[in-house]
Amino acid sequence: METIAFIGGGNMASAILGGLIAQGMAPAQIIVIDPGADQRAHLQATYGLRTADDVTAGCAEADTVVLAVKPQVIAEVAERVAGALKGKLLVSIAAGVPIARLEALFGPMAIVRTMPNTPALLGLGATGMFANDCVDAAQRARAKTIVEAFGLCVDLPREDLLDAVTAVSGSGPAYFYLLIEEMIRAGASLGLTREDATMLTLQTALGAASMAAQADVPPEDLRRRVTSPNGTTHAAITSMQNDGFADMVSRAMTACRDRAVELGRAE
Repeated sequence: METIAFIGGGNMASAILGGLIAQGMAPAQIIVIDPGADQRAHLQATYGLRTADDVTAGCAEADTVVLAVKPQVIAEVAERVAGALKGKLLVSIAAGVPIARLEALFGPMAIVRTMPNTPALLGLGATGMFANDCVDAAQRARAKTIVEAFGLCVDLPREDLLDAVTAVSGSGPAYFYLLIEEMIRAGASLGLTREDATMLTLQTALGAASMAAQADVPPEDLRRRVTSPNGTTHAAITSMQNDGFADMVSRAMTACRDRAVELGRAE
C-alpha cells in the first residue's frame, strides 16, 4: 500500500489531502510533517491521518514525498532530510524552484515539479507539471493522480513551459479578479448599488466560465453567438478591441512569463 508524506501542512497541502481522501485514499496512507503542533493536531482531527514533526522519520516509510513548503526554506529542509529520500518520488509544489535547484539540494532522484494555482483550495486548480528523466511511467502516473486530486493537470514536455503556465493559470486568477473589480466599479458608476453590481458580476463570471468549460465550441464562437451586429454587446466588444484589449493581455502575460524566468534563474 503506497504511502505519501507531505513536507509542510499548509493550505495547499490541505487542499491536496482533502482531494486524495475524497478520491478514496486511506488516511493511514498519508503522513504530514509540519513543525506546528496546532496544525498537526488540526490535520489529524480533520482527516484522521498521521502526522510527524521530524522530517527524516516522517519520510522514511513513504514512497512519494510532496514538497509543500515555501521556497525560502527548501534548503533547510534538504539539509535535515539528508539521504532519506533516496529511491523515492519527490513532487514539488514550491513556486519557481527549478528542478536543477532541487537536484542540487536533494541529489539525483525522481522529481516532478508542478505549478498549481490558488483555486486548488476549492478543488478547481489548474496545474502544469514536468518530470525529470529519473521519473518512470508509474511515478509519473502517481504524480498526476496527486495533482488531479485538486483539479486539472497538464503534463508538459519541457520544464521551461512551466513559466508559460505561470502566465496563464498560475497568475491567471488575479487577471480575472481585476476584471471583476473593474466591472463592479463600472456597474456602480452606471447607477447600480455596489452590492447589486457585485452579485451580478460574480454570477456572470461564474456562468460564463461554466458555459465555456462545458461547451463543445471554442470561446470565440460563444462570444460571437451573444454578439449581435450593432447590438449592445457588439458596442462593448468593439470598444475593448479598439482600446487594444488583445495586445494588453498579450503584453501582460508575456511580462508575467519573463518575470517567472528571471525568478527561476535567481534560485
